[in-house]
Amino acid sequence: MKNTFGNQLTITLFGESHGSAIGAVLDGLAPGITVDEERIRHQLALRRPVGSISTPRQEADEFQILSGVFEGKTTGTPLCIVIPNTSQKSSDYKASYGKARPGHADYTGFVKYNGFEDYRGGGHFSGRITAALVAAAAIILPALEQKGIYIGTHLQSCAGVADRAFADINKDIAKLNQSLFPVLQEDAAAAMRAEIEKAAADGDSVGGVLETAVIGLPAGLGEPWFDSMESLLAHGIFAVPAVKGVSFGKGFALSSLRGSEANGSLRYEDGKVVDEANTNGGILGGITNGMPVLINTAIKPTPSIFKQQQTIDFIKEENAELELKGRHDPCIAHRARVVIDSICALTVADVLTGRFGTDYLTMAK
Repeated sequence: MKNTFGNQLTITLFGESHGSAIGAVLDGLAPGITVDEERIRHQLALRRPVGSISTPRQEADEFQILSGVFEGKTTGTPLCIVIPNTSQKSSDYKASYGKARPGHADYTGFVKYNGFEDYRGGGHFSGRITAALVAAAAIILPALEQKGIYIGTHLQSCAGVADRAFADINKDIAKLNQSLFPVLQEDAAAAMRAEIEKAAADGDSVGGVLETAVIGLPAGLGEPWFDSMESLLAHGIFAVPAVKGVSFGKGFALSSLRGSEANGSLRYEDGKVVDEANTNGGILGGITNGMPVLINTAIKPTPSIFKQQQTIDFIKEENAELELKGRHDPCIAHRARVVIDSICALTVADVLTGRFGTDYLTMAK
């Protein structure tokens, strides 16, 4: 029963969707990192529901840091951040307990925890828990930026609508990290919103693909086998609810290319190694090469839909039908982008700390 991720720098998540609060504990943080509470609020706002294309559940996400910070700086001891839940409607779930919601972890959670799980709103499996992940990572992100490392994610495609690819990555990341709906083309944003609203009107949902760029990482991070940079990032990303696929660079498209197309060309430019094609997404042999790390993440359609579905009643052990009520997102991909940014930040910070030492994030650039 483990809920901790990381090696040198770890994060432990706790709480349930309809419990009194959710939260996170960061351990292994260097002392002296500036904690910017406005940045935490900003990151949480990027995750918050957006109008008709998101759940009507509105949480204030007013957080409290209980330990590990003194006079605005980390102390080096475990940092605990808590976010109260204030907008639960548990009655939506009590009446249908035992009927497994298709696409959800109701049945698997029941089996795993021997029937003692908090089933309301998905309990500890809920995407609500990602708010704590985002809040914790908001402490790490500014420290990475002080080292010249920036992370940004856009909704590459959603419901058959595609956004443009990264171009000027620095500017694109800056734009995305100020945008509530994370796309690089305004016309793509309007078309995606329209498709999400269509799905919502049908009582249905859609998914999407996110593309993340991590820039400024030094070459040499990661191990050649089980702790390759891809392995560590994928481990973290796959922990995010609704993620069903992760690839790097051109990903699966590389399998249809010839080696002469897939390899890219290396050269020195102003004393730095450059690979403009970057088909492998900034990682070779499990180790960063100094180019932008590019990650593609597949987000499945929200499993909570307002249509009658065939399922099972695992209490009565019989077949059943289910039609959901409650408050649900017709698409979570646009909200998930800041969660992907956050888990990437935590993973990168953990690897950097392991490679360069505990105090790396507070050392001068």
